Amino acid sequence: MLDDLIKERIKKVSELRTLGIEPYPEKSSRQFTLGEVLAHFPSWSKTKKKIIIAGRVRALRGHGGVIFCDLKDETGKLQLVLKEDILSQEQLKFFEKYIDLGDFLEAQGSLFATQRGEKSLLVKKFTLLAKSLRPLPTEWFGLEDTEERFRKRYLDLLENEEVRTRFSWRSKIISEIRNFLNQRGYLEVETPILQTVYGGANAQPFLTKLEALNLKLYLRIAPELYLKRLLIGGFENIYEIGKNFRNEGIDREHNPEFTMLELYSAYRTRDDLMKLLEELIKHLVRQMKNYQDNTNLLKQNWLKIDFEDFLNKKTGLNFTDTQEAWLKKAQEVGVEHSSSSASKEKLADEIFKKLRGEIKAPTFIINQPVAISPLAKQNSQEPSKTLRFELILNGWEIANGFSELNDPLEQRKRFEAQAKLRAQGEAETHPQDQDFLEALEYGMPPAAGLGIGLDRLVAVLTQASSLKEVILFPFMKPKQ
Repeated sequence: MLDDLIKERIKKVSELRTLGIEPYPEKSSRQFTLGEVLAHFPSWSKTKKKIIIAGRVRALRGHGGVIFCDLKDETGKLQLVLKEDILSQEQLKFFEKYIDLGDFLEAQGSLFATQRGEKSLLVKKFTLLAKSLRPLPTEWFGLEDTEERFRKRYLDLLENEEVRTRFSWRSKIISEIRNFLNQRGYLEVETPILQTVYGGANAQPFLTKLEALNLKLYLRIAPELYLKRLLIGGFENIYEIGKNFRNEGIDREHNPEFTMLELYSAYRTRDDLMKLLEELIKHLVRQMKNYQDNTNLLKQNWLKIDFEDFLNKKTGLNFTDTQEAWLKKAQEVGVEHSSSSASKEKLADEIFKKLRGEIKAPTFIINQPVAISPLAKQNSQEPSKTLRFELILNGWEIANGFSELNDPLEQRKRFEAQAKLRAQGEAETHPQDQDFLEALEYGMPPAAGLGIGLDRLVAVLTQASSLKEVILFPFMKPKQ
């Protein structure tokens, strides 16, 4: 039946062209959005101002010699009223025959309110702007399958006001972050996505090739090492908003392509950036007060909990316990592919990822081990730990940051330790970037940096259930 409907609409396209009417004209004479029309309705309806509007046909109703049509654009919805005594019987029959739900229409006329108070446009002239060949979901099958919503986001946006609102807020959140940082003297920069050596995180990269130079390249997993080069070059407060790519699993909190904010400040510490991050998120919450209630994030003092202390409370283990004990616990909590050769710090990190969902209050988890933090400065009070933090909001890991390691000799040792772990079978280790090490030898000021997963932050602030709800086109496995 769907195929029959499509064939019928294709036939209409052919008939319209036979009549000398182009069903996909280049231009529209639209003067106002529907939002503007509704805002000026009282005065414009009183003066019978003639206006031209356009939008998509979302509802059709016939009653005698009158057709009622709901027209919708991005800003609002308005009823069109087409009367036989205004347009002629021929034009009304043309409308009935050739205009379908989903078509884009231009209408010219004057505003009035019906007896029921419905804000309407009395149509004097109409023009087809684009013929829809497929019926919309409400007319045909609906969008009940969640996967279908993500695969055909354009239909999801058409049918679900809540979805459109959430993505509008995503844009506002990112704009507000930029404003917040720019007002505090941060400079937005851009660094390469195609890299000869990937780095800045412990993750599996995507591999590609530059044919012109017969060169193996990676899609970046993080911009960190390039942003630090800019600190070495003299910039002191910088940030980048852009795409990262990690060849890892897909689930509620992970998508292979995701949007990150990375920020670096010279002469500042981990504690300075924890304070800045808290101020930023509380600022966003206040901006969104008319959309979502996130008052739980406005608590006066966010918690700070030591990484090892958190795990000890949950598992009973410390880093003085054996690797075998950590491996057993990892298997108990459901860590997949827990390697018998993995270090206990790596196992602890995987266990933490399984347990962090239990943290509901805004919480900074601090002092992660050196072994899983190859770019962070050592904690002088506890040398096995680093001056690092992870921010957890409503069970989501939102941000990761630390006081930056700027000792080139120590950085080289860390990279060499990572290389040994890779040789022992750990895939997610940090490669050696010799060019970065050379840059670091010229001297980098004391600094702190942080990365915010913007998809996750938007999910928390808009109270979405998964990343797929806040990424317009999340990665989906092909149906075939």
